[in-house]
Amino acid sequence: MTDPTDSHWTDLHQRTHLHEIDIDDDRLPAAETENRATILSLTQVSKTFNVAGKSVEALSDISLDIAEGEFLSIVGASGCGKSTLLRLILGLDRAYDGEILLDGTAVKKPGLDRGIVFQEHRLLPWLNVTANVGVALRRSKLSPRRKRDTVREHLDLVGLGSFAEAYPAQLSGGMQQRVAIARALVNRPRFLLLDEPLGALDALTRLRLQDELKRIVRHEGITAILVTHDVDEAVYLGDRIVVMQPHPGRIASILTVPLPAERNRSDAAFLRLRDHVLAELGVTAPSAKAASFTDLSKLGPVWHRHDAVA
Repeated sequence: MTDPTDSHWTDLHQRTHLHEIDIDDDRLPAAETENRATILSLTQVSKTFNVAGKSVEALSDISLDIAEGEFLSIVGASGCGKSTLLRLILGLDRAYDGEILLDGTAVKKPGLDRGIVFQEHRLLPWLNVTANVGVALRRSKLSPRRKRDTVREHLDLVGLGSFAEAYPAQLSGGMQQRVAIARALVNRPRFLLLDEPLGALDALTRLRLQDELKRIVRHEGITAILVTHDVDEAVYLGDRIVVMQPHPGRIASILTVPLPAERNRSDAAFLRLRDHVLAELGVTAPSAKAASFTDLSKLGPVWHRHDAVA
């Protein structure tokens, strides 16, 4: 296991043109991480749409390595291509430039190894909870009995075992999203792609489900990629944070979160990191507490920034 207090961490984003900021010895304890193998690689990925006869560049030169078992948060304003990036990783769109490799093989179509949860739960209103989760197993080679057991296991995992016969209209918004999460996980994918899954929920339910997401991802041992507008959520859940800028969508910076797995939203280190990301997004002006690039020791051991960002 790497100890960031003994030596500088290596560049986690080697295939792009990055600048690594020197960090002094006055550091916060970094989150425990392991030297995990890269399982998903994006190299110089660009995506262009034709809108009203004009070419619109949605993504530009996206290069990113994602390690097995990590929780990656992608944060940015509307229009920066976050959801488009998830669609490409999922395999829903092959019309792009660059390369997306999963275990060294090009991603060409959706697969059971990648599950996704959208902002809208997209449950079928005429099916009960059990049947909605079971829909995801329609192409599975499991026996009918094993399918029933797997659905039940995942309903228990998201805390809805006692609501197996309920219908979507009988559930709260948070419970509906839990069903959607169970449906995404029931095939035991290697990746859980999360496209603003908590964005439509009230504030208290959203906070509770953030803890649930963290617990579920840890329990399943999968790799999670979260797209969000919520900087607090990105810091609370992510092992790393990818900050994106729009027009065209591009990576502005990548931050390894130097916080323990169990995080306190009121902790000074948490707030400094949150404020720094907000400043990167242009929401707040950089301040002493929102660590400038000359004061990154207060944020932790690793900070990378793309040089080409305006």
